[in-house]
Amino acid sequence: MKQTTSPTARQAPGPERPDPAGGAGDGPRLPRARGGLSAGVLAYLTGERTRLPSDEEVRRADPFGDDLHLLLYVLYELHYRGFAPVDEEREWDPALLGVRAAAEGRFLAAVRAGTSGGADVAKAVEPLLVEPVGDDGTGVSHHLMREADLRQLREYAALRSLYHLKEADPHLWVVPRLRGRAKAAMVAIEYDEFGAGRAENVHARLFADLMADLGLDTSYGAYLDAAPAEALATVNLMSLFGLHRSLRGALVGHFASVEITSSPGSRRLAEALRRAGAGPAAQRFYDEHVEADAVHEQIVRREVIDGLLEDEPWLAADIVLGIEATDLLENRLAARLLTAWRAGRTALREPLPEPLDQQVDAAASAG
Repeated sequence: MKQTTSPTARQAPGPERPDPAGGAGDGPRLPRARGGLSAGVLAYLTGERTRLPSDEEVRRADPFGDDLHLLLYVLYELHYRGFAPVDEEREWDPALLGVRAAAEGRFLAAVRAGTSGGADVAKAVEPLLVEPVGDDGTGVSHHLMREADLRQLREYAALRSLYHLKEADPHLWVVPRLRGRAKAAMVAIEYDEFGAGRAENVHARLFADLMADLGLDTSYGAYLDAAPAEALATVNLMSLFGLHRSLRGALVGHFASVEITSSPGSRRLAEALRRAGAGPAAQRFYDEHVEADAVHEQIVRREVIDGLLEDEPWLAADIVLGIEATDLLENRLAARLLTAWRAGRTALREPLPEPLDQQVDAAASAG
């Protein structure tokens, strides 16, 4: 006999959306514009205007500049959590996708021009395996381990939060585009990144705990306005590779670069946090990555890369692109950070407020 649902059950109201307009009610607020391109996109998203930047305007933009990268970051974020006042349907707005395509073309052409290219994956991976003798390197993690004060560590965590609070999400897009060994190994690594089934161990959650220990705002996207173009570009690169099936090899190359270099870098950052007197949650995030990513490095080289090349050997050049592009943009960010810090300046576009606990103490004293 056919069963029916009672009118009462059919009409029972469900939970209300947090934003009646259809926006992502728990998403971050929209950032401030950094030029004509980003201003046009932000005004379009809020309904203030209907005209978007033209392809010609985008092609004239600095491919590594603030305006272009804020535009890209905002449009990519529509595929993650979105923004509180923006209708979720904007994710697939054809006009916005057209602007994004033009901006991606400008960015990707500059990245290709800044890398040497080629299809020798082993040669591209080899420098990632070499560590400076005696921790005498000149990179950001070496500086933070040897010299940084708590202010610089807080700035570094604020910048990296744009990625780490969505850690592993961009790389997950490649999974349905792989098969066999590469897919199985990629899922195994991602399983660890997402806490091995335990919400409290999700790496994004661990980074939020780190931020709390440093007195930072743990809200998703809280430091977008403070982040310079060099930081936005590192996150945009992952989104660019992740959202395009044609760049799946480049995303694997990027993933390999991150995983292979993570363990030694994390060891230095954990030591920096201990030296600066950060709390145990701050130290735990990087301590966790020292052990986990040492294992991941072997899996990504022997199973993800080798498995992908076994299935699709013609993607070798794209894997190299992903490795070299990651190095290019990380070096640009490192130059920005180290130049500012060594001159005694903030590396951010705006200085961080005092740690949250000190703000509370100050307010209590004033009261």
